[in-house]
Amino acid sequence: MATKALSAAETLLKKIGNTPLVKLLSISDEKKEFYAKLESHNPFGSVKDRAAYWMVKTAEEQGLIKRGHSVIIEPTSGNTGIALAGIAKLLGYKVEVVIPEKASDETKKIIESLGATLYQTSDDLCPKVGTGTDQSIALARSIASARPDKYYSPNQYANEANFMGHYKGTGPEIWEQTRGKITHFFAGVGTGGTITGIGAYLKEKNPLIKIIAVQPQQNHLIQGLRNFEESAKPDLFLKRENVIDDWITINNAEAFAAVKEIFQKEKMLVSPSSATVYAAMKKYYVDTGLVVGIFADDGRKFKSLYAQQGIFTPDEFDSTLKEAKYLSNAVVL
Repeated sequence: MATKALSAAETLLKKIGNTPLVKLLSISDEKKEFYAKLESHNPFGSVKDRAAYWMVKTAEEQGLIKRGHSVIIEPTSGNTGIALAGIAKLLGYKVEVVIPEKASDETKKIIESLGATLYQTSDDLCPKVGTGTDQSIALARSIASARPDKYYSPNQYANEANFMGHYKGTGPEIWEQTRGKITHFFAGVGTGGTITGIGAYLKEKNPLIKIIAVQPQQNHLIQGLRNFEESAKPDLFLKRENVIDDWITINNAEAFAAVKEIFQKEKMLVSPSSATVYAAMKKYYVDTGLVVGIFADDGRKFKSLYAQQGIFTPDEFDSTLKEAKYLSNAVVL
């Protein structure tokens, strides 16, 4: 029975990566093509599946954790918590997640449904790093340091495995899917692992590719992204921030308007962070080329937030689910 369960777990984990690249027809034309890399098609529904898996497997290889014994604890704005809870459960670890209470109710329910213990703090949506570190990070560190024999915190903000998951996985996928024709790459910034991992790989293949970092406004409402004017840049990002060619800031109004626009024009139901990247791709001047943006997850975890923001009423949201294209079979959604 145990062998069969392990086989099923490994089968699911092998589905991490190889996510689809979908053309955004409404903003493409003869001179430029825009594509969305749909990371919601990972098993646990987001781009963070990649980092979580690499961090857990690397910790195992280094002997830092042991199945059936170690407890993994991590501060997160949501998706890393979901990914760690799901992946660690499959591999035989207990997980504790520290999350800002402002994260969507759906996100918190998913984490708990995967068997993780949830601690909520009064942080901003994305825990701040550096000076003035938020309670989420401080609490996770406190718990882990008190029982180093039992607890392990991957620390996605500084963990090289976060970077490597994208440098060895997502970057090569995008290069192959675009047949090396990519000219511009857009990604939101949080830990920095996604944009630096993919950006470093793409720059090695073609130094002329433009890497554009997308951040939300200060005091934003975008779960998963960070504004670097109000929060220090994580160590992981600082190590390779030179791969960034340009920055663009998207405000709350632009991001939430994009949620509705992309559904109306592309029939995609996307998350606020994905909509932020979409808005940036539209706003940034591209004369000609092939543009790819990371859509970190879809919109199914944000029904309550979209109702609060007047984007979709609950009934409208339910209708979008019936009409939406490209929804994944993520096990948590």
